[in-house]
Amino acid sequence: MDSSSFLDGSVKELLDSVPARTPAPGGGAVASIALSLAAGLTAMAARFAADGSERRAEIVGRAEELRARAEPLADADAQAYGDFMAERSATNLERIVAIPFELAQIAAEVVELAALVARDGNPNVSGDAAAGADLAAAVASIAARLVEINAAEGDERVAAARRHAASAARAAGAAAVSDVS
Repeated sequence: MDSSSFLDGSVKELLDSVPARTPAPGGGAVASIALSLAAGLTAMAARFAADGSERRAEIVGRAEELRARAEPLADADAQAYGDFMAERSATNLERIVAIPFELAQIAAEVVELAALVARDGNPNVSGDAAAGADLAAAVASIAARLVEINAAEGDERVAAARRHAASAARAAGAAAVSDVS
């Protein structure tokens, strides 16, 4: 991509950069972008809640905060992995564990919000909220796997990331979609 950030290029440029013979964007960067989209779907669906909905503003605000946290992790992950490939230092190793761990944490929270919106929000957009839940659950799984691959033996973040992924999978499974017919 010509841009310094994956987020500044076109979707087509991003899609073309993923299969290129380069280490980035890889799984972590792509997961970050997917998580940003999942949080965006959650916020969008929550905005369609009934005007009197007490929690609408809270859920929209939190989904937007999580999206804002996830977005820059795409570039951070790509940079961290590139740095690690250039120099396999302890500092660079820590970054390629810490970033996916943060993705797992954020994803678990996005799934909870999305599942809530899918169950209790406007039935006309419950499928969008459920899609956000499923997408975020997939990110939690990907992130947990990246933590496990890169973390040192005994690193407690491996088990914690697995718990985030399992929790996210359960919450996504509970995101029942209302029948709008």
